[in-house]
Amino acid sequence: MKLGLIAGNGRFPFLLLDAARAEGLSVVVAAIREETDPEIDERAAADDHITVYWLSLGELSRLIDTFRKEGVSKAVMAGQVKHKQIFSSIRPDWRLAKLLLNLRTRSTDMLLGAVAKVLGDEGIELISSTSFLEPLLAREGVLTERAPDAEERKNIDYGLNVARAVAGFDIGQTVVVAAQACVAVEAMEGTDAAIERAGHLMRSLEDEASTLGRALTVVKIAKPNQDMRFDVPVIGMKSIDSMIAAGATCLSLEANRTLLFDREALLARANAAGIAIVASLRP
Repeated sequence: MKLGLIAGNGRFPFLLLDAARAEGLSVVVAAIREETDPEIDERAAADDHITVYWLSLGELSRLIDTFRKEGVSKAVMAGQVKHKQIFSSIRPDWRLAKLLLNLRTRSTDMLLGAVAKVLGDEGIELISSTSFLEPLLAREGVLTERAPDAEERKNIDYGLNVARAVAGFDIGQTVVVAAQACVAVEAMEGTDAAIERAGHLMRSLEDEASTLGRALTVVKIAKPNQDMRFDVPVIGMKSIDSMIAAGATCLSLEANRTLLFDREALLARANAAGIAIVASLRP
């Protein structure tokens, strides 16, 4: 069987590629010029069972033609495609232009869901991006040496209510909280940029009288009807580094629906920084 891999940025595509190859699958990679790490070519050069095609974001017809030519009937999306890229940088071909015109809203879920339907209509089933990576899903409980303290628990409870409302509108999956006040909400810029923005805002208050506590709590959840085929919540080392730089002391995740990349190194970095990480089930 050949698996199609639509590869965005970051390490996610490489983790999925390794997992698929470990199961003996040949992989046809649709690498996105605007996003995918060129290292993907090195992987293909070292493995005859990996084939890479470079496409631009707007080339939906070419993506379909490539997978059909290669005999791909199942495909997976892995890796971030920056939201601002989706809605500003692409030059859509006729098929994508038609799809965009028929969208009720320009949300990420609406767009990717429509792309998945088009692929399905062409005999290419888009499967869950966690199909090969379930061991990387965060399990319920405290994941670090330190559990959240009482103040951080209050921030989590408040942040979850805000995050669920925001995620319900497909705006973002992350909020940053201090003293039960919302400091930053993720939108098109992504999780790490939202954390960095919160840190910048808190630093701007250092010389001013403020009732906000200085410690930030980051709350990241899946969308209420999260489609695990795309835009799955992910936390990697960069997010922890962003938290450290911003002065964030606690991270709340949704258990069984958030991928943790480089888990051991990530938790070691969090422990060294005194960051508490907890994963909870959706009520």
